[in-house]
Amino acid sequence: MRSYRKELVFRTESRRAFINITPQVQAAVEESKVKEGLLLCCAMHITASIFINDDEPGLHQDLDVWLEKLAPERPYTQYRHNGFEDNADAHLKRSVMGREVVVAITDGKLDFGPWEQIFYGEFDGKRPKRVLIKIIGE
Repeated sequence: MRSYRKELVFRTESRRAFINITPQVQAAVEESKVKEGLLLCCAMHITASIFINDDEPGLHQDLDVWLEKLAPERPYTQYRHNGFEDNADAHLKRSVMGREVVVAITDGKLDFGPWEQIFYGEFDGKRPKRVLIKIIGE
C-alpha cells in the first residue's frame, strides 16, 4: 500500500471565503500515483473547514448568509470565547461546516457524485492556514 501526504496553504484577503480546491486535490492524487484508494482532506485550523458541495456562486452566498445568521460575527460581546481574538463565531461556523472530507479514488481520479467539488471554507482569514491531504491506496 502506498501513502502520500501534502499540505496546501491558504491566506484569504477577507475574513470569510469559500475556495474550490478540487484542482489542487486532484493534482495531489496524480502526484501520489495512487489508482485505487482513499483521500482525506482536512483543515488543520479550528476556524476553517473542508466540505463538499456544488460550485455555484448563489449557493456560496446562501451558505455565507445562513452561517452568519447561525453565528453572527458581531457583537463580539455575545460570546464568552472572545477575548484575545474576536473569532468565536468562526469556531462555531467551522463546527457546522465540518473539519474534513473523505473521497474514494477510482482509476486515479476523485470519485465524485454529480456536481460535487471540494471546498476550503475560511471563517477567520487574513493569515496563512494549512490544509492536509492524505492519500492511501495502491
